[in-house]
Amino acid sequence: MGFNIDQVAKLARIRLKPEESAKLGQDLQSILKYVEKLNTLSVDEVEPTSHVLDQENVFRKDEVKPWAGRDRVLECAPDTEAKFFKVPKTVKR
Repeated sequence: MGFNIDQVAKLARIRLKPEESAKLGQDLQSILKYVEKLNTLSVDEVEPTSHVLDQENVFRKDEVKPWAGRDRVLECAPDTEAKFFKVPKTVKR
């Protein structure tokens, strides 16, 4: 598989010195050779997985809990107006 390291650098928006370009070209070539080697492996007997570890959902259960109510929450707010939180203006027109 051939590639142009200057084109790759341009796509990645990086500037390379000539010695960096040569080294990166060699590194990228060895990575691509390894990927080609992996492509030759037979995975017909391997079951597809989304994760290498067999884990289940570790989140807590969604349980309904009592709520103090709007009035109690508004009592803790630094500034309110009627039954709403009052906050500084964030959008300018």
